Amino acid sequence: MREIVLDTETTGLDPFNGDKIVEIGCVELENHLPTGRTYHQYINPMRSMSEEVIAVHGLTEEFLSDKPTFKEIADDFLAFVGEDAKLVIHNAAFDMKFLNAELSFADKPQLSYDRVVDTLIIARKKFPGSRVNLDELCKRFGVDNTSRTLHGALLDSELLAEVYLELLGGREPGFVLGQNNNTVTVEKNTKTVSIERVFREARTFNVDASEEKQHIEFVKAIKGNLWGILPEEEQ
Repeated sequence: MREIVLDTETTGLDPFNGDKIVEIGCVELENHLPTGRTYHQYINPMRSMSEEVIAVHGLTEEFLSDKPTFKEIADDFLAFVGEDAKLVIHNAAFDMKFLNAELSFADKPQLSYDRVVDTLIIARKKFPGSRVNLDELCKRFGVDNTSRTLHGALLDSELLAEVYLELLGGREPGFVLGQNNNTVTVEKNTKTVSIERVFREARTFNVDASEEKQHIEFVKAIKGNLWGILPEEEQ
């Protein structure tokens, strides 16, 4: 299953008020794991930016002045995301609003919201009442974000790819347990490829004697349980 983790940086908050995308970053996933393929592009917005906005992502008008416009990179971007891959985005409403506005201005087909997986919505459901911005989720899941001194579309997509896997249940979402190797194989375009993964040691949980006794009594009540613990009348 192919997915694209995606992030953008912009000149402001409203594409219909003249704001533009200045950076796009994408990370390709197969079966929820990064394949190593990425898409990254800086974009000339052909307009000025406030100092407040520049302080967020660090991209100045001078730096972006020789970069292509969105219309010039639109075909390459659409080719990378494809037609049916899910788009994994944190606060998807913001990025999709900008992407579809830019695609519309460039006379290109828009991206369907049916493709979107919004990790902000997932995180809010999983951790109600907690702060669920990218930095907080990295902290919660132990994802190293020390290099994130400014917002950057590709870096943020790479971090979100790790957070997304944790939101799905961690490093064993498919219950393929007990594999301590550092690579995993996935099917990609009818070929089997190996990609690196980060192995994390299993967590241990300490239980006291009372909890252990309660567990044994609970298992005894299950007829034909798989652990071989029999009720007293069958011992």
